[in-house]
Amino acid sequence: MLICSGALQSIPDDYYHAAQVDGASSWQQFRRITLPLLMVAVGPLLIASFTFNFNNFNLIYIFNAGNPPIANTPTPAGHTDILISYVYNLAFTGRTGINYGFASAVTIVIFLIIGAITLFQFRFTRMWEEVSENV
Repeated sequence: MLICSGALQSIPDDYYHAAQVDGASSWQQFRRITLPLLMVAVGPLLIASFTFNFNNFNLIYIFNAGNPPIANTPTPAGHTDILISYVYNLAFTGRTGINYGFASAVTIVIFLIIGAITLFQFRFTRMWEEVSENV
């Protein structure tokens, strides 16, 4: 909220006055001025918060450690496991033996998923473009 309010206050009023002179509606001002300039500041924060929530290990592990285990599976997967708690169980708990190689492979898959989502967000929000091109 602090970043959004700071970013909104940093948008110069001259942009809005010029848009009103050109006959832009409130929706057009929001879409063409406010949103692109706000996304420059908020985009990285959105990606970081998504990544943090994607790897929310503490909630699963402290609550029930991913239990109850799924029956008849060769890996230590539980019904409430998420990917990161599954990796922890593979690498460190040793229910069915410690398997560092498979845990490393799953970690790389997690990295690729988060990287793909990050690239998707950057690409379709046009975060890599110059700010002045969006206004």
